[in-house]
Amino acid sequence: MTDTQNAAALAAQSNDPSFSNIFQELKWRGYVHVSTDETELERALSEDTVTYYCGFDPTASSLHLGHLVQLLVMRRLQLAGHKPLGLVGGATGLIGDPRQTSERVLNPREVVEQWVSSLRAQIERFLSFEGENAARMVNNLDWTGEMSALEFLREIGKNFRVGTMIKKDIVAKRLESEEGISYTEFSYQILQGLDYLELFRRYGCTLQSGGSDQWGNLTSGTDLIRKTEGARVNALGTPLITNADGTKFGKSEGNAIWLDPELCSPYTFYQFWLNQADADVIGRLKIFTFRDREEIETLERAVAERPFAREAQKTLAFDVTALVHGVEETEKAVAASAAVFGGGDLSGLDERTARSVAASMPGSEVSAGVGIIELLVATGLSKSNSEARRTVTEGGAYVNNVKISDLEATFGAEDALAGGVLLVRRGKKNFASATLA
Repeated sequence: MTDTQNAAALAAQSNDPSFSNIFQELKWRGYVHVSTDETELERALSEDTVTYYCGFDPTASSLHLGHLVQLLVMRRLQLAGHKPLGLVGGATGLIGDPRQTSERVLNPREVVEQWVSSLRAQIERFLSFEGENAARMVNNLDWTGEMSALEFLREIGKNFRVGTMIKKDIVAKRLESEEGISYTEFSYQILQGLDYLELFRRYGCTLQSGGSDQWGNLTSGTDLIRKTEGARVNALGTPLITNADGTKFGKSEGNAIWLDPELCSPYTFYQFWLNQADADVIGRLKIFTFRDREEIETLERAVAERPFAREAQKTLAFDVTALVHGVEETEKAVAASAAVFGGGDLSGLDERTARSVAASMPGSEVSAGVGIIELLVATGLSKSNSEARRTVTEGGAYVNNVKISDLEATFGAEDALAGGVLLVRRGKKNFASATLA
């Protein structure tokens, strides 16, 4: 997505004017799970101009869907007239917030620096840096890196009580585990509290948002500001999103859905959203799209009355893919999906899309010159050579959506899609892929 296209996309975004204020819209959309003082926060967001922040640690080279929730909270608050600070944790990323199960592996400094740049570029695409409430990017290494250990302990550490710190949910869980928790990860909440204090002092920041699983870290900042500055500030925790069956949202085939197209292609991203269950899709539309209440309620009726049409899923998949990857890449993903599953011409697929389609199916690697019988068996679409022959003679074998009737047909580079991909189908609904070695 070019800068011009991104600017146009940001300009087209808006909050829903049918709500009395932004906090009420945030609640309706499902962004509010816990807050420090809901009444005061709603008043401030309705009557004042609030400077707020959300932090993103570079523990990987890309953001994922959990981060997208936070980016959309930030964008909606900005559209309501408030001032966002996007924090990339150049310092906290060198430590990493405590995980539920075990100690994080500390990444090399040069790797963290690269990831800081990568995440910053991703965050910047979701916020506007123009106008009276222009966004600002900050890096907590700018203030943490300047502090000596003695200064950190004397000025910041003295305000934290160990008894309170060990009661934080994640710390308590780790203390009960066999591995325990190191002092490094134990001190993470102090560093995050320091971030809020510095942003309060430097920019008048009075609101921090984040996932509810980070609530202990969020409130470490509100407590620190109260103790050192005598001021009351707010924190907002979004819910952890789960599927209707209780499983964790945001993974496909056990892998995280990344925002970086090199880690998760637009086609794969689009398919993830297209495959959302009827029970989940309306909630996803509220959180991940800028569709207003009336549009979403219309789609909700469509799910109830015409579930087979999957109107809500198609809307969701297009909107979120366009939000993250742009309209042009989304239209390619839509066209590829229609061609693959609708029996259309696949010759126009680019290599990344072709490989993404192949990766979404059971597959195998084959040699150039492979015959149709071997191909059907190698991909698992037929259990035996005799079954494969029967499939061909009965007219049920397809390669790249072309019916194969010749039992002696072979396939080489000239027959493959970009990237050496062969998409194999038995009947109407059984798909597999093969890649030429």
